[in-house]
Amino acid sequence: MELNILSIIIAVVCLIVGVVAGKFIFAANTKKIVEDAENQSRKIISDAKTAAENLKKERLLEAKEKFVQLKSEHDKELLEKNKKINDAESRIRQKEQSLNQKIDNLDKQVKENEVIKENLNRQIEVVSQKRNELEKHQEEHIRRLEKISALSAEEAKAQLLETLRQEAQTRALVIQQEIIEDAKLKANKEARKLVIQSIQRTAAEQTIENTVTVFTLESDEIKGQIIGREGRNIRAIEAATGVDLIVDDTPEAIVLSSFDPLRREVARLALQRLVTDGRIHPARIEEVVEKTRKQLEEQVLEIGERTVIELGIHGLHKELVRIVGKMRFRSSYGQNLLMHSREVANLCGIMAAELGLNPKLAKRAGLLHDIGKVPDEETELSHALLGAKLAEKYGENPAVVNAIGAHHDEMEMRYVISPVVQACDAISGARPGARREIMQQYLQRIRDLETLALSYPGVEKAYAIQAGRELRVIAEADKVTDADSEKLSFEIAQKIQMEMTYPGQIKVTVIREKRAVNVAR
Repeated sequence: MELNILSIIIAVVCLIVGVVAGKFIFAANTKKIVEDAENQSRKIISDAKTAAENLKKERLLEAKEKFVQLKSEHDKELLEKNKKINDAESRIRQKEQSLNQKIDNLDKQVKENEVIKENLNRQIEVVSQKRNELEKHQEEHIRRLEKISALSAEEAKAQLLETLRQEAQTRALVIQQEIIEDAKLKANKEARKLVIQSIQRTAAEQTIENTVTVFTLESDEIKGQIIGREGRNIRAIEAATGVDLIVDDTPEAIVLSSFDPLRREVARLALQRLVTDGRIHPARIEEVVEKTRKQLEEQVLEIGERTVIELGIHGLHKELVRIVGKMRFRSSYGQNLLMHSREVANLCGIMAAELGLNPKLAKRAGLLHDIGKVPDEETELSHALLGAKLAEKYGENPAVVNAIGAHHDEMEMRYVISPVVQACDAISGARPGARREIMQQYLQRIRDLETLALSYPGVEKAYAIQAGRELRVIAEADKVTDADSEKLSFEIAQKIQMEMTYPGQIKVTVIREKRAVNVAR
């Protein structure tokens, strides 16, 4: 126990001695560290002072160099500016010298001009004096001439001017007449050439339309079915279609007769359906005819659409397209109306292109020029005026409307394409084989027209022109007055209407001409 306590005491003492010794050692080390730190700090301060001195010297050197550089640049700029100033001063001095020299020259010129002006004034005075003398001599000369000719100067001048005017007018009339004759000659040649080229470039079929259609049968036994008991079937067909059916001894054929090709076509198609079906009785006939009529209306519209597409005409009203299709089933003097209109449209397009006009507009007018021949309702208007009315109703161009109405001279021609359409219509109608009228009958009708007009007193000459569509009557001016010419035109038209048979209409024009003729020798 005592040993343990002693051990503890010894350990505590040792611990205390160790702590005290450690403090002394730490104090000694700390003092040494402080001394080392002071020495090191003094060394750093010394090094810093040395570095600062070196840096200060370097900065001073750099500043001195920069100052020297700036000073040299400044001196250089001053030299350049001084040089520019010296150059400008030298130029200014040169300009001053030049201006002074010019001023001296101007002063000299002013003095010279004054001298010249004085000379001119003296010359003007001399000229004025001579002019006065000349005027006096001229007045004296005029007085002598007036005394000799017994005319004043104004009268002589007027006579001279009148003579010159008459001579110039005469020469102008001669030249004008020569120009007109030359222009007529060239115009006739060019027109003839243009018409021939247009006809040659348009190929058209030569067709003749008839007023009858032959319906072919497989056997004669079908004729009895078509006639029916006591003729009730044939009467039903005729009543429904408006076509006469001629059943005769012709083998395996029935003739459909009607002036209207559209009705004949309805009857033909209806008969074809009835014969194919085999059921032929009045109720069935009416049903088939009605269906056929509707089908033909669709076909008419299709024909019109195909026609305008082939001709390259766009924007045509649907009703006008339908009327164009209906022309396929109409004829004029035996000439199919649609083929005639297509031919006129092609001729108009070619002729308009040659003349520098609008070919599309001309072709449109040519196609529509006869739409008045296929009206839905009967009217007292002529086909040209009715066609113009229809075209205007469905929004056609005014030039097209005028061309339709004026192609038989029933309206005044206001557009250039109107005479083109008229000429192309005449070309198509007069083409050999186009129309069915016999040449002898045509010539006889022309002769009858001229003879009828010549039978009236006071008529000197009569000419049937435009294929007999117009009669030109030349009356003697000393026998027929202006009032009588109107009466004569009316009487001739009435007599033609009562005594002659003719297609379309005939325009009677009475011309009363008074001529004044003088001979220059």
